[in-house]
Amino acid sequence: MIYKIRAILDVKKDVIRDVLIDSSCNLAELHKEIAKAFGFNGQEMASFYLTDDEWNQGEEIPLFDMSDAGESPSMQTSILGETLEKKGEKLIYVYDFMSMWTFFIEVSETIKETEKTLPAISFAFGDVPETAPEKEFTAEFSMDDFNSDDEDAFNDSSNFDNIDDYDF
Repeated sequence: MIYKIRAILDVKKDVIRDVLIDSSCNLAELHKEIAKAFGFNGQEMASFYLTDDEWNQGEEIPLFDMSDAGESPSMQTSILGETLEKKGEKLIYVYDFMSMWTFFIEVSETIKETEKTLPAISFAFGDVPETAPEKEFTAEFSMDDFNSDDEDAFNDSSNFDNIDDYDF
């Protein structure tokens, strides 16, 4: 099955690309195609994030599995058709963690026929700005959320183990 993936760059002026890609591809292939569609070289670190209908960021799917056991989700092991199973499902895509290019990704259409020239860009609108917009990140908690008992426990030197007891 072919997915038409709509990628919208999170900038002031609309910048949109539609990518046609086989649903059996993994997310690493989608990452490369989105990067190419927006004029990036695809060499920077990136991650997809599961999201709900209100674009609330969920679980990360990184480019590479960084877990010790090698069993965490990654773009290489995540198949597009299994991650996004139907029209309307969404992901957030962040490309280049130094610049934080952020995209809203959605399956805008599923096509049963197969095309011979996949992946392909089927629609392009807008120009990518030279620099990524500045992002403001806020924590879900503040230091005011901690009471003085928490701080006292943290600063209690009797809770500190001797570093010589650890075998590095």
